[in-house]
Amino acid sequence: MNRAEKQQAIDSLNETFRSIQSAFLIDFRGVKVVEATELRQKIREMDGSYVVVKNTLATLAAKQTDFEKLEEHFRGPTAVAYHRKDIVGLAKVLYEISKSNPNFQFKAALVEGKVIPASEIQALASMPPREVLLSKLAFLLKAPLQKLGMVLKAPLRDLNLVLKQIQK
Repeated sequence: MNRAEKQQAIDSLNETFRSIQSAFLIDFRGVKVVEATELRQKIREMDGSYVVVKNTLATLAAKQTDFEKLEEHFRGPTAVAYHRKDIVGLAKVLYEISKSNPNFQFKAALVEGKVIPASEIQALASMPPREVLLSKLAFLLKAPLQKLGMVLKAPLRDLNLVLKQIQK
């Protein structure tokens, strides 16, 4: 790889690092080609990306981005898996693969600018999908208003019941 190709790779990685807020760093040492191909297919099916990076180029590309916090994890064979929207879904896919393949190891993750150690990625993978969390939030926001509406209707309802009893 000559200097121009390296600079182009650095610029491309830097642009990718700037455009995403969440990613996983993976040590793929010992993963067979068939397993890696299967992993790439699963990630592509969910519209994610999986890129094997050269550590020195990735470290240079990470300068002045959130990925600079992960600089210490760019050691040994490193792959970056990311999804622009559904990081929890990607975490679930990667975690399932890591359970079935002991050679597939998480190094760390970057979630919305915060570094997550490999030991906490299981907690991220066990979270419900974003849509479920948003629906739960909407329900929680709706509940107090619904109760307030019921309380405000109570005097009219009670008055109506009293008038019906008087009529009888």
